[in-house]
Amino acid sequence: MSSQKKPIDLPAVSHTVFFWLKNSDSKEDRDALIAGLKTLIQIAAVRSIRIGLPAATAKRDVVDDGFDVSELLFFDDIAGQNAYQVDAIHKRFVKDCEHLWRKVVVYDSVAV
Repeated sequence: MSSQKKPIDLPAVSHTVFFWLKNSDSKEDRDALIAGLKTLIQIAAVRSIRIGLPAATAKRDVVDDGFDVSELLFFDDIAGQNAYQVDAIHKRFVKDCEHLWRKVVVYDSVAV
């Protein structure tokens, strides 16, 4: 029996977003952002979504845990990610929630 683990078969494109809230101490603002993010699963091109908070992992120089909320979305391809960007649900999320954040950082990647 092989000791190697089989890779998880995930969609090819990942869209990782980190949000810094204007009011980091507000549970209401955090919860409002999370509720808004949860609406994004309704977009046809979105294959999977994971919403997270900073983990209480060991502090190391390479770890940036200064964000308040993160999201990880998966798409089958770049066309799906592009469709997501212009989808009415995504546009409504931005309109309804952009007042909550002071900074957003996005990392898009494609599987190799």
